[in-house]
Amino acid sequence: MTQRLHLVFGGELIDPSRTEFKDPNDIHMVGIFPDYATAYNAWKSEAQRTVDNAHMRYFIAHLHRLRDEEQAASATEELGN
Repeated sequence: MTQRLHLVFGGELIDPSRTEFKDPNDIHMVGIFPDYATAYNAWKSEAQRTVDNAHMRYFIAHLHRLRDEEQAASATEELGN
C-alpha cells in the first residue's frame, strides 16, 4: 500500500488575497498525517480556531507528491475521483 503523507501548516498572511506569509519564521506546523481525511480534520480544526483573524490561513501539503514527482496526480485524487 502506498503511503500518502500530508503536512498541515499555517500562519498570518501579508494580504488575505495572497499566500505570502507575514513572518515565515512564525509558521505554525500542525503536523504530518498519514492520510488526507486526518489532515483535513486537523486543517479544519485550526482554520475554525483562527476564523476571527482574516489574515490567518492553514494549508494541506501533499507530501507524497513531493516524493514521486514523476507520477501525475489530479487535484481531486484524495477524494477518489
